[in-house]
Amino acid sequence: MYKRIVVKLGTSVLTGGGRNLDHPRMVELVRQCAELYHQNHDIILCTSGAIAVGRARLNFPELPPTIASKQLLAAVGQSRLMLTWERFFEIYGIHVGQILLTRADVENRQRFLNARDAFSALLDHRIVPVVNENDALATEEIKVGDNDNLSALVATLVNADLLILLTDQSGLFTADPRTNPDAQLIAEVRHIDETLRAQAGGSVSGLGVGGMTTKVQAANIARRAGTDVVITSGREPNVINRVVAGEALGTRFPALETRLESRKSWILAGPKPAGRLLIDAGAARALCEKGRSLLPAGIVHVEGEFLRGDTVMIMNLERHELARGLTAYASSDMRQIAGRQSELIAERLGYTYGPAAVHRNDMILLND
Repeated sequence: MYKRIVVKLGTSVLTGGGRNLDHPRMVELVRQCAELYHQNHDIILCTSGAIAVGRARLNFPELPPTIASKQLLAAVGQSRLMLTWERFFEIYGIHVGQILLTRADVENRQRFLNARDAFSALLDHRIVPVVNENDALATEEIKVGDNDNLSALVATLVNADLLILLTDQSGLFTADPRTNPDAQLIAEVRHIDETLRAQAGGSVSGLGVGGMTTKVQAANIARRAGTDVVITSGREPNVINRVVAGEALGTRFPALETRLESRKSWILAGPKPAGRLLIDAGAARALCEKGRSLLPAGIVHVEGEFLRGDTVMIMNLERHELARGLTAYASSDMRQIAGRQSELIAERLGYTYGPAAVHRNDMILLND
């Protein structure tokens, strides 16, 4: 059923909740990936752990909580983490290739395509890509921020059929199962709303930066790009193979019915939104119920500084994000035409790029 599979491994899974890598557990996970590989599946591994490995290698030093400290630890740990994966995959006769990404690598169209080509070359030659965020060089401005969302970007880049997010929990629950005995596992999610987001919590282990919140965010990105997503426990026996076989483990987020066009995949995966457009109720209905473009007349407020072609968030007056898209006008122009009819654009600006502030073909709705 699934040909191309992205497996995301959190720090808590790789360490077993301790401070060092759990090598036997890593070998078992590699065995499962190797079994699928030899059945002609494409496997992409999205791994956390570089900072944890670096911290252990330096005997857990006391460092200030700065970006530079994380960069230091990642620089020390990344090569050792990659060497560990390489050694374990060699047991099964499989070559691996390292790909380090930051948001800057996918924030413009050309670099998005270049990154996609790099993955394609590795997979075409039956080499397993091992992906991590480039923490040694990343700054706050270019960081994806967590490997859950990074894995969703990777799934979008490679047009994956399945994304498996392995964590220290069995899936998404109606409440925190560690504190609420009545918490129930949510087996399937077809609609992501504020109630569901509220049920997702933060990282409890303290080992990584991700929690259920980031996993829900990642699932939302990947399912919109046509990828099924499963959140489940990395401690479950033979978990990867069982999920691929369709067994009901953890929480499943089925892909939306229609796979996004490559251009729209890039809107989700690549650029960090440069600004926000707050729109009135009439414009919100036109977008969400009628599938229309966003016209300047419906824009109430423009936030941020952006250029023509940048990605912007489109929000209602309650600041709930309804859509994301590529703006037809820079922020300076948008402020001049906001709230005005499209026929007046040329009169206000002296030129026009068309009647829409964000065209429907350059927009992805996020309110389902």
